[in-house]
Amino acid sequence: MTRPVEDILKEACGIAGIDASGAELIRAGENYLYRLRGLIVARVTRPGQIDSARKEVKVSRWLVTAGLPVVEVLPNVVQPVELDRRAITFWRQLSAHHKGSYLELAQLLRKLHNLPLPEFELPPLAPFVRVRERLHEAFALPDDDRQWLLGRLETLEASYAELPTTKTWCAVHGDAWIGNVASTSIGPVLLDLERFAYGPPEWDLVSVAVGYTTFGAMTAPAWDSFCDRYGYDVTVWEGFEVLRDIRELRKVTFAWQFALDRTDIAEQARYRLACLRGQHGDRPWRWSGVP
Repeated sequence: MTRPVEDILKEACGIAGIDASGAELIRAGENYLYRLRGLIVARVTRPGQIDSARKEVKVSRWLVTAGLPVVEVLPNVVQPVELDRRAITFWRQLSAHHKGSYLELAQLLRKLHNLPLPEFELPPLAPFVRVRERLHEAFALPDDDRQWLLGRLETLEASYAELPTTKTWCAVHGDAWIGNVASTSIGPVLLDLERFAYGPPEWDLVSVAVGYTTFGAMTAPAWDSFCDRYGYDVTVWEGFEVLRDIRELRKVTFAWQFALDRTDIAEQARYRLACLRGQHGDRPWRWSGVP
């Protein structure tokens, strides 16, 4: 029988020596976030994410030492706490903040990509993680479309294996967008360390570029300013289209995993797929966000 997350949190706090009384749920999704006393935020992962949580703790401590502003794990606490195949981690609560800007993201990525690698080993970038599983688990997806997407996945896997020469591989964020930057009174802070990996820096830059080239959510002047601040325009790189297409495929499969239960998301999933299948002309396609 699965234990309530609140019970797991309470036990983890006891192990870590942290007061769990008055814990306030901030968000419940794949992971659970709780606000605790003493300006502490606790995160309880879904089952099976212990290795990822261990990596996040190491990455946070490494970046703090390296001087890159990042969400900080609580010091002097042995973590993650591991219970019921879940990982519980404890973080410093951010001060008052709002979503960051493209310029702040460019600033953080430039600094990150120029850092020496940490002493611990980062996992290699996995650009196709969970894509095949999402396609097989997307029960609202017509079989003809599923087979087409699986074929596209195989094509992109082959293209990625022969990716043109990139910049020097380094630590990459893995999910770089302005939603993962908090703008505070003392400057921008990098959030969400779950996808940190060792890979081509172009992966992070393409993650931002698709907001301009695919989604139409970023203006040309904003993109130019981002490139100026970072010091490179990834869209001129000969491998850009491969990574762009992988990002787009990930966005399509992400939407389809929610399509069975949400009619609004189902409509967006169908639209995204139709775009990939050439039914809505050239980019940008102005895709809407999916929660």
